[in-house]
Amino acid sequence: MTELVLGPVLRHVGRHDATVWVETSGPCTVEILGHREHTWTVAGHHYALVVIDDLEPGSTTPYEVRLDGHPVWPPPDFPASVVRTLGSGRPLELIFGSCRFATTAATENDDKLGADALDAYAQRMTTRAPDRWPDALLLLGDQVYADELSEQTLARLREHHDLDEPPGPQVRNYEEYTWLYAESWSDPHVRWLLSTVPTSMIFDDHDVHDDWNTSQSWRDQVEATSWWEERIVGALASYWVYQHLGNLDPAELAGNELYQRVRKCDGDAEPLLREFASAADEEADGAKGTQWSFRRDLGNVRLLVIDSRCGRILAGGRREMVSEPEFSWIERQTQGDYDHLLVGTSLPWLLPRALHDLESWDERLAAGVRGKRVARWAEIVRRGADLEHWAAFRDSFDRLGRLFADIGRGRCTGPSGRPPATICVLSGDVHHAYVAQAWFPDPMSTRVYQLTCSPLHNYVPAAVRVVFRISWSRAMERAVRFVLGRVSEVPPVPVEWTRATGPFFGNQIATLRLAGRAAHLMLERSGRAPRGPVGFTTTADLVLSAPEATS
Repeated sequence: MTELVLGPVLRHVGRHDATVWVETSGPCTVEILGHREHTWTVAGHHYALVVIDDLEPGSTTPYEVRLDGHPVWPPPDFPASVVRTLGSGRPLELIFGSCRFATTAATENDDKLGADALDAYAQRMTTRAPDRWPDALLLLGDQVYADELSEQTLARLREHHDLDEPPGPQVRNYEEYTWLYAESWSDPHVRWLLSTVPTSMIFDDHDVHDDWNTSQSWRDQVEATSWWEERIVGALASYWVYQHLGNLDPAELAGNELYQRVRKCDGDAEPLLREFASAADEEADGAKGTQWSFRRDLGNVRLLVIDSRCGRILAGGRREMVSEPEFSWIERQTQGDYDHLLVGTSLPWLLPRALHDLESWDERLAAGVRGKRVARWAEIVRRGADLEHWAAFRDSFDRLGRLFADIGRGRCTGPSGRPPATICVLSGDVHHAYVAQAWFPDPMSTRVYQLTCSPLHNYVPAAVRVVFRISWSRAMERAVRFVLGRVSEVPPVPVEWTRATGPFFGNQIATLRLAGRAAHLMLERSGRAPRGPVGFTTTADLVLSAPEATS
């Protein structure tokens, strides 16, 4: 009998519709709530994305999964998996985080990693009524680690490769990427959570490689290796299957030419995805690219998720976080009436000011403003210290700031003419959590925040913790600017910002509650009490906007 390998993963949920992703052990017909979809095949693996389009707004509907008529989900000892559709006027609770390395079970001998915050959150969910479950989950990168492997995956890899040969102890192709997803998504509690909380996802560097698309010189070097082409094809093809497709709503799926070709392919669709993935990687070299950014409307909240990795433009002396056509698309998506704009980008837009200036300064030196020798040194520093956030793409940083200012001043509104109460940039990557508030030269009613929450399951070395702590100080900001100014001026910024709270370290998850024009953020750190279960400690509890302050 065909078995359920991974999933179900509840992805898009609207007022009337939902999509559910599964991986199965063989070809079969998948049935959920009376809707049937036959599996399609990629590299010998079998998948389906079931579209359910006849749900009632504001409803909660339990569901089961059948393969060729045989029930395979839900598992015993867990609450029923449900689809909770969007309804008018209901508050929204969204949880988010990033950087989840393997699972607790796969890393039980590694004490420094601590308790998996996503797993702990799922365990807490099982003890609560469905009306206290979150409405959405946003995973902001590093869902899998292709260049850092658990001992279990390393042992499996050794059976197929000599790990002394490049690229060493890292995954190499599509098949090995499927091992990473199986390891991460098979955790029982996380698997149940993903079956009942609608989830949106975007990649970051470790989904592919630590320095992925840092600079053009990095691309030139990695593309000259014998292993990179197979790695990037496997990375982007598996990302399309496991993560990207579920970000699309049913109308977008119906109009997606590649998906329809894969779905209707009589044989194995791997050649189609290999061609697609190879072309998608070429965007950084100036070719016409693939858009991984996406938008979702969650009632009166607009979620706009920006690809800040694959879509970078690096060739020909250009350095942009996303291409001109894609940035224009981003600007168009901000037009309309909504109470809150959530901008998801794996990399923080606002860093501690000292680090921001350092990255902007390094970008100028690497561009050659002080000669080729200094440029080579700056490139070494850029890769070694991971100086490749929005601050290291200053034209894109400034343009995003100008867009936020236009939104806050009502230049992008719909018929109401009222700007949103908040613009919140949701990010991860940096393995700690903090909140910063942006301040623009001309006052506006919209409040703009950087909300960073990372990691879900990883760690940061003690020395790096010290760097992050002191980099928020005014004294360090002034010292860095003075020192850098002796070598090359740092471009002035169009926006200022101050820290509201943090930094906080450890495995953590963020909860954003949005009700009308009000916004509230809570940061929680997971940990195990002595001889007790995993629990949470609240590290921050902030009111971002209140109805009386923004109405």
